[in-house]
Amino acid sequence: MNQVPEDLLEKWLKGWSVSRDKPLPEAWKSGYRVLVGDEEQKVRYVFPQVNEDFISLAESIREPWIYLKVCAHPEEFSRLIPNRWKIQPQGYMMYGPEKMMVPEKPLPVGYSMEIFQQKPDVFVARINSGNKEEAAIGRLIIVDGLAIYDRIKTEKEHQRKGLATQIIKELHRMAALKGVSENFLVATGQGKLLYEFLGWKIHSFYTSIVIEKEH
Repeated sequence: MNQVPEDLLEKWLKGWSVSRDKPLPEAWKSGYRVLVGDEEQKVRYVFPQVNEDFISLAESIREPWIYLKVCAHPEEFSRLIPNRWKIQPQGYMMYGPEKMMVPEKPLPVGYSMEIFQQKPDVFVARINSGNKEEAAIGRLIIVDGLAIYDRIKTEKEHQRKGLATQIIKELHRMAALKGVSENFLVATGQGKLLYEFLGWKIHSFYTSIVIEKEH
């Protein structure tokens, strides 16, 4: 696995924050902090690697719903942090190819695609079903020459129809139209399989830990 450069991590975090209408990340020691403000995610601290800042912060926090995130596998730190922390399902930072070799396929019968600009440098691809309900959606956020793919989701009743592939392909096309060829995202374990099929490569593990009740 590759070490994640700090500037890449900062760009991705900016994209994450813009996508969710959250405050932009601020530097915090060797990492970054985002004041998320949600009930079950008050703050997130993100580090490019396991280091003393990450370990010390894990030792000092006892309040629930503050997330620590690091571009590393849990094996690198699980024995170094208090057991009050719960390791969340594994994430993966991934780089996309400049060109995705995806066969051209029409949308399934009854579905339609719409593309719109949500805000400056934020583009949304959405697939609607025949009754105009949202079936799948994804967002592209462009930050300093980096195309960030985020919040890609297919509703349960519309899965296994290739809709996510269509969303990713359309966002990739939009990035290319904007002259951006560097593509990046953080995937879940399930999403990772699809992205690998589309030619994306794992850049780094991305692990989250949280305390779920007061200690």
